[in-house]
Amino acid sequence: QVQLVESGGGLVQAGESLRLSCAASGSIFNIITMGWYRQAPGKQRELVATITSGGNTNYADSVKGRFTVSRDDAKKTGSLQMNSLKPEDTAVYICNAVITTWSNQKRQRLYWGQGTQVTVSS
Repeated sequence: QVQLVESGGGLVQAGESLRLSCAASGSIFNIITMGWYRQAPGKQRELVATITSGGNTNYADSVKGRFTVSRDDAKKTGSLQMNSLKPEDTAVYICNAVITTWSNQKRQRLYWGQGTQVTVSS
């Protein structure tokens, strides 16, 4: 059973940094894509960043230049480094990943973490 477990959320002041981690576990054959979403109260879920197995990255315009997404395939872990945080970055951040398992190496499935709260005070 594949699980994504996030860590690193918390309360920081504007201008400070946080690093979120997403640890994948289970019978994983391949993590094709890892990504981060965020959702603030009353707002739609927003795609923050993605990284492919080849290391290609994409960022929302609102975080470009401030956030960096990375992955460590040996540890089956993804990270989101968030610098120069702003109050508008306050949201629940949710890790996701497109994963194939050993039992079905050709079936791509999307998994979600539980979310971690990031609060940025002004």
